[in-house]
Amino acid sequence: MAMHPLKEAVQVKGSTEFTRGELVGILSFRLRRFSVSETKELIEKWLDEGLLEERDGKLYARLEALEESEKPENLLGEMVVHIARTLGWTELEVIEGIRALRERYGDLDERILAYLFGLEKGIDMSRFKDRLEV
Repeated sequence: MAMHPLKEAVQVKGSTEFTRGELVGILSFRLRRFSVSETKELIEKWLDEGLLEERDGKLYARLEALEESEKPENLLGEMVVHIARTLGWTELEVIEGIRALRERYGDLDERILAYLFGLEKGIDMSRFKDRLEV
């Protein structure tokens, strides 16, 4: 499994503390993982998910939360990676596709939306079926 981009950034810097500019610079230019605008969106997403914490104008990577998010029980993450690899898309593109489904299906659980998105794209999602709690 690929290393989480935030973990990669921590390795590059050798610290869990970043300014926004540093984190954008590392992910966008040094690692060339995402565009600047994608990186800025991801930073907001990671703040929402608790993978990053903001204190006194600095961002802190929460490694214990990252470890949690990388566990295989993270069904949504697994589905996103599976869909992205199958389609040759970025994970961010898949997440955007899943969000777009919400407009059609309303406020369904994101894991169900991811499952439906995969099926809609013609991907075999059977290995996730038993693990969805509907």
